Amino acid sequence: MSLLEIRNLKKYFPVEEGLLARRKGDVKAVDGVSLTVEEGETLGVVGESGCGKSTLGRTILRLIEPTDGEILFEDRDIMRISSAEMRDLRRRMQIIFQDPYASLNPRMRVGEIIGEGLKIHRMASGGDRKEQVMALLDKVGLRDDHYDRYPHEFSGGQRQRIGIARALAVSPKFIVADEPVSSLDVSIQAQIINLLQELQESMSLTFFFISHDLRVVEHVSHRVAIMYLGKIVEIAPSAAIYTDARHPYTRALLSAVPMPDPNPKKDRMVLEGDVPSPVNPPTGCNFHPRCPFREQVCTEVEPELDFSLGGHGTACHVFGPGKRSWPNPPRDT
Repeated sequence: MSLLEIRNLKKYFPVEEGLLARRKGDVKAVDGVSLTVEEGETLGVVGESGCGKSTLGRTILRLIEPTDGEILFEDRDIMRISSAEMRDLRRRMQIIFQDPYASLNPRMRVGEIIGEGLKIHRMASGGDRKEQVMALLDKVGLRDDHYDRYPHEFSGGQRQRIGIARALAVSPKFIVADEPVSSLDVSIQAQIINLLQELQESMSLTFFFISHDLRVVEHVSHRVAIMYLGKIVEIAPSAAIYTDARHPYTRALLSAVPMPDPNPKKDRMVLEGDVPSPVNPPTGCNFHPRCPFREQVCTEVEPELDFSLGGHGTACHVFGPGKRSWPNPPRDT
């Protein structure tokens, strides 16, 4: 059963000009995204900076109000529920922020930060709350004496562990992990990723894992969605994305992944030009101005995600189910 389903989700930010703040257009940060997240899985969302992946994650949680579309969580349309119902539902849906330095209140002690959700939702008080916070500290690999310390006394990796404990405090089912390891050293990244996987198994968590690092996503995700200019261009099981990517943008991302081998055996696919403006996206396929394989239809008709071969969806007129084969299949990496 799908824990989360979003249908044609959009988030537009108005662009205003002049003293009267006249609206001259919209930044189409999320532009008609539809997908599902199954209970217990990790869906990785990948794309360049500015593609809308973080906005998508926050819009799903209604930290940013959507412009249009539907968000169904446990078969409930959270766009149509009351404020009181949404407040109660927030216990089930949490977020781990990207920046472990900016996301923690420097004036609050660690025990207060982690226990704040328990207090707001009236889940525990007094000694019981402290006991639960102590248990969470142990669960994320921190010590009891960290309870009374302030965030500035911790390293980046420790701060992210505090952020994870805060998200877990209210016993959620669904967590948006918004690039949770991008600001950490590589060795610390591995520790945090392993921690998230252990917590997922022990607490039956579902993750919406946002990242720009394809290797991290490959390690943690069951399925991967590739996002470009506010749209999903490819979505498939993780193994299929990394061995049988069909969309040219996905191929370009994979070809740019750094390799430890100083003499790599794969061909680099270099894209033309810059990412178009989300205020005035191209007609047809958003990717066609940068695509070396574009055809006339790409400039005129927007492709839809085609799932005709099962769980591998591709939004491409040129490649995909029953279409042209890749001229140079990717080599083993």
